[in-house]
Amino acid sequence: MATPVEVNADSQRGNKLNNLIAVSVALLAAFMAVTKVKDDNIVQAMLQAKSDAVDSWGEYQAKRIKHHLVELGRDQTSALRTTAAQNTAPLDSLVQHYESEIARYQEEEAELQKKARAFEALYDALNYKDDQFDLSDAALSVCLAMLAVAALTRKWWLLWASWLIAVMGVVTGVAGLVGLKLHPDWLTKLLS
Repeated sequence: MATPVEVNADSQRGNKLNNLIAVSVALLAAFMAVTKVKDDNIVQAMLQAKSDAVDSWGEYQAKRIKHHLVELGRDQTSALRTTAAQNTAPLDSLVQHYESEIARYQEEEAELQKKARAFEALYDALNYKDDQFDLSDAALSVCLAMLAVAALTRKWWLLWASWLIAVMGVVTGVAGLVGLKLHPDWLTKLLS
């Protein structure tokens, strides 16, 4: 049978473990709340960037179709001009109009293509940060589960293992918050 001194020492060690677990849970939950807000804002920006990219590509495609139609009109007018026996001045002016329209469409298409690619690049950059927050959230969720088991089983090694996982979660979360280039590609590919 355990002596009162041994029972008191075990109780103090258990209280210390529970106190460390409680503080860990509180700090990690607060950190997760902050990163969740940031992650949600990034997801909203990703949706907007993807929508803008799709809109820009749709506008680009419409310009390409109009461009093609103007080229067809120019080619038909050029063919008519070669077969016209007399006054070709109206056809010449129509060909010039088509040529200016073709030049305008080429310029607009290039601008739209550049704009759409910029939105795609923005989406990719935001997705990079979103991955960081997702990895942080996953690691910290596993950590919290391990802390709960540590509280129930009173196993110190579970506390230490959970803290190790917490470090990984906090580091990836901080990387997302401050824009560090920390991105375990192999893990994000595995999880996506």
